[in-house]
Amino acid sequence: MTRRTTRETGGGAAAVRVPRPGAAEYGAGALIVCDSLVRIHQVGDIEVQALQGLDLLVDAGEMIAVVGASGAGKSTLLQIVSGLDVPTAGRARVGRWDLLRMTPADRVTYRREVVGFVWQRTARNLVPYLSAGENVGLPMAFAGVRRRERAGRAADLLGMLGIADRADRRPAQLSGGEQQRVAIAVALANHPQVLLADEPTGELDRASGSDVMAAMHAANRELGTTVVIVTHDAAVAEQVERTVAIRDGRTASEVVRRREVDAAGASRVVAEEYAVLDRAGRLQLPASYRRSLDLRGRVRLELEDDHVGVWPDGPAPAGRGDGAR
Repeated sequence: MTRRTTRETGGGAAAVRVPRPGAAEYGAGALIVCDSLVRIHQVGDIEVQALQGLDLLVDAGEMIAVVGASGAGKSTLLQIVSGLDVPTAGRARVGRWDLLRMTPADRVTYRREVVGFVWQRTARNLVPYLSAGENVGLPMAFAGVRRRERAGRAADLLGMLGIADRADRRPAQLSGGEQQRVAIAVALANHPQVLLADEPTGELDRASGSDVMAAMHAANRELGTTVVIVTHDAAVAEQVERTVAIRDGRTASEVVRRREVDAAGASRVVAEEYAVLDRAGRLQLPASYRRSLDLRGRVRLELEDDHVGVWPDGPAPAGRGDGAR
């Protein structure tokens, strides 16, 4: 079941906003804050805007998916939150870390301790000549964790993800799904606040992909880790409570899922879709709405007591309630 409504989030110009005295800062209670985020890439003589004032808030302990067409800005967003890229303008924060103002040394610490990252390509996540257990222990060794503690933490993580019996195997001796689960353990080794995954099931069959998603859920449920997954796979996006859609470098819509139990005790998942209204008042109408009413160029608006009507250019309908709402 899917319903559409409108939800207000942040947005607007690219500049960093300074709150009015006494006003709460946008996203003050969130773990991940992206406020009017802009990222411009220079390709030869051409400037390409990958992000165009994107806004996103993620609370601690959430597990969300980010979806969108190729070039929408999903991977750019993930690169910024992971500390691998720096936005051109706007504000980006994870916990106490300001992602625009970190020094190079801060950035190394942030990537080592605050976020864990899982790449799509399984071969990119692991050192091929180390065993699964040694791979998981490697980030802890860089962080100065003692050998005995490393071994215990690696065993715990591999056990939680259902691959304890693969600890002594090298990546080449593991299936693709097992490699990705080891990669998740590696990403979790130093107790990060956030686990980021870029198309983690993209190279896997359906069964292996399900195992990887189960591992992500385990990290979220058992460790309280905040999880952000970029995916093209609708089946993956449907396995999280909130899915954020990006279009043209901005947050366009969200789907929020919740489980309901009826009087007979039967449960079902209800998915409610929200359009995203930014703080500048901009709203991206769903493409199906625009096609259905042939909305293009200028449109007419009418304020009602409890909604705003939208009509194609021309006289508004005589009877209220015929516009897109």
